[in-house]
Amino acid sequence: MQIEPYRYNAIKLCTHCIIDDTIPGITFDENGVCPFCRIQKELEAKFPLNEKATEKLNKIVEKIKLQGKGKKYDCIVGVSGGRDSTYTLYTAVKLGLRPLAVHFDNGWNSEIAVQNIKNATKKLGVDLYTYIADWEEFKDLQKAFLKASVPDGEVPTDWVILSVLYDISNKEGIKFFIGGHSFRTEGTAPLTWTYQDPKYVSAIHRKYGKTKIKSFPIMSMSKFLYYSFVKRIKYIRLLYYIPYEEKKVIELLKNELQWIDYGGKHFESTYTTFFQSYILTRKFNIDKRKLHYSALIRSEQITREEALEKIKIDPYQGGLELLNYNLKKLELSESDFKDIMDDSIKTFRDYPSYYQYIKFLRKPLILASKIGIIPDVIIKKYFSFDPRDV
Repeated sequence: MQIEPYRYNAIKLCTHCIIDDTIPGITFDENGVCPFCRIQKELEAKFPLNEKATEKLNKIVEKIKLQGKGKKYDCIVGVSGGRDSTYTLYTAVKLGLRPLAVHFDNGWNSEIAVQNIKNATKKLGVDLYTYIADWEEFKDLQKAFLKASVPDGEVPTDWVILSVLYDISNKEGIKFFIGGHSFRTEGTAPLTWTYQDPKYVSAIHRKYGKTKIKSFPIMSMSKFLYYSFVKRIKYIRLLYYIPYEEKKVIELLKNELQWIDYGGKHFESTYTTFFQSYILTRKFNIDKRKLHYSALIRSEQITREEALEKIKIDPYQGGLELLNYNLKKLELSESDFKDIMDDSIKTFRDYPSYYQYIKFLRKPLILASKIGIIPDVIIKKYFSFDPRDV
């Protein structure tokens, strides 16, 4: 098997960042600026890094402490071994919170990720709970998404992690779990690149999967609404309220927590490394580094010129070794993989989902974001840019 070449073939780029016309349906304003620059500008206005942000963060922390009084833990922090989740755990502890670190093991952890989690929790004196999925079941779910020929191959992991965090929060009687997303370094992914809801996940598994899932939860929409509106479990993103300079954070984590850098964004998982850098770029013409670099440009952490040079470099550096490792672990032959790569591209709109209901419930969902039940970035993703061609 040969490694397919990487091609950077955008025609029109945003004049401010490096988001381009490889995103279906994207439009640029009269100044040539993309909608994702506008989204980040709106988020910056809502979450400015000033005294008011500090006051708001302090109020959030005090509320978490108050509602967690008398309990062993006052919040949950999801950890992957990556820089964002590790820094979030570090920040939570430094703010005086008593988190339980929760890790979802889907069978793809790199050795570096495992060591990073051990080092961080030990150094910070935080208890770690690892939720382990049955490998055969999770493999079946991942293969179903590959066979579905959609670019959402990481959605099974993302939705199950969310399901696990809500489930454990509910069982432990904890009202807050903290995620490590930072719009200043990650940006907002287009719906056509990453879409998720429980109906969509279940529909694809029902069509292409073969194994019944018993070892991990796939949270239904009714369960999500129950956890959010009845149990009042809130998803907090601490990194929205504090400066996040990626280079400084990496040095801090290395010095204080013996954190080891694993390379690309979210490459703490061997499957994510392969899927994002090879399958997405070769089959779907999607390079998620554009989101990351563009966010850093807007946050003035790198220049547009630097990003344009970086994006020319092939993100896949694993050679045949990483490719063969992933195929063997997934039990895919070279012929199977070729069929997956050659299959016609589909999107979430080719499968059952709640997308139309989500659009219909726009106003109550926006209200839910204002009272802190749904993260703002989710609202921005679903309602600030509605792709016309998916």
